Amino acid sequence: MELVIDTSALIAVIANEPEKPALVEQTTGAVLLAPSSVHWEIGNAFSAMLKRDRITLAQAQSALAIYQKIPIRFLDVELQQALTLSAELGIYAYDAYLIAAAQSQRCALLALDRGLIHAARQAGISVVEVGS
Repeated sequence: MELVIDTSALIAVIANEPEKPALVEQTTGAVLLAPSSVHWEIGNAFSAMLKRDRITLAQAQSALAIYQKIPIRFLDVELQQALTLSAELGIYAYDAYLIAAAQSQRCALLALDRGLIHAARQAGISVVEVGS
């Protein structure tokens, strides 16, 4: 089974948030896919934590090492498709990239972000939800 995974789910696993066991269970045996933008979103999330003094540089580097061990196949998405989704669903491009990736791969999306989940469902994408 292939799943497009959102940054929120990846951060939850990396940061040992309460959803981690359920996320690991849902993804065991799955091929994880993500638009290339997720890679940069991870870096942005860590930099935001650094800026807010929520983590140290050493902690960010440790988290990055964990992230780099997660096998993810990165996908290119069509910008035209993403912009169309953005306009139709009233969402930011980063969320549209995830939905476009799920559409192009004809697979479900795994996310924790409620707004993204709602938009994905509006676009006809199956969503794998994980609660804590």
